[in-house]
Amino acid sequence: MNTPTITYNFTHTDGINVFYREAGDPTLPTLLLLHGFPSSSHQFRQLIPLLSQHFHLIAPDLPGFGFTEVPAERDYVYTFDALAQTLEHFVDTLGLKRYAMFVFDYGAPTGLRLAVKHPERMTALISQNGNAYLEGLGDAWAPIKTYWAEPNAINRQAIADAVLNLEGTRWQYEHGVSHPELIAPESYTLDALLMERPGNKDIQLDLFLDYANNLKRYPDFQRFFRETKLPTLAIWGKHDPFFIPPGAEAFKRDNPNAVVELLDTGHFAMETHVEYIAQRIIEVIRSAV
Repeated sequence: MNTPTITYNFTHTDGINVFYREAGDPTLPTLLLLHGFPSSSHQFRQLIPLLSQHFHLIAPDLPGFGFTEVPAERDYVYTFDALAQTLEHFVDTLGLKRYAMFVFDYGAPTGLRLAVKHPERMTALISQNGNAYLEGLGDAWAPIKTYWAEPNAINRQAIADAVLNLEGTRWQYEHGVSHPELIAPESYTLDALLMERPGNKDIQLDLFLDYANNLKRYPDFQRFFRETKLPTLAIWGKHDPFFIPPGAEAFKRDNPNAVVELLDTGHFAMETHVEYIAQRIIEVIRSAV
């Protein structure tokens, strides 16, 4: 078996140096891989080699995450609208005209904004714990909802103390996982290390606060699902405390053709089930596009 070539690149767009991983023949169908909090395109490090014979793969780091560089003079305002705008600039800079989309966690409200704006570009959708329904929000959102209701310094600090550290990041990776020894420690360690960059915790707290605006966009996302009925695979870790199984099942309400699967794992399902997820993407999505 040939070892796939993965390149690690930067492109300047929207006033930002966006880091991205790329693999696969550009003549193959493009699959845009969108990571979530608190990770980066690093979370796709095992998935990309498994799919590179079937797709042209592009995995960017969103602003505030991974190795993407946002110059101070850019005065970037960290909202999900802004992340989606940067993503649009990114795909336009790379000349991507048609693509399927893999969304996870923060990648869902970011990528789905782009999908709603340019439905003609979309060929398929994979959601791995990428939520678009109110019923998909689990109890773990309780302290963040308190922060939404009262965005004061006390509630802001409570979120920082609970989440923005190595212990909080590791918990997100291991919660609900039957065999945590399958979780590579460099995953949560790298995420936590990058979170310690000057100013980054405030960026993340701003995004936590702005996440409330994603809920207002859910009707737009659901209308997109109904109108396009794209080939869709919703494949979720069923023990995710943030995005719970009803959010996966809800995809079938707006798109009866959606394939929904629940895996015996947690939030970062690819850390434990990457080979199976890759197999299902090839079977459900590759054949459709």
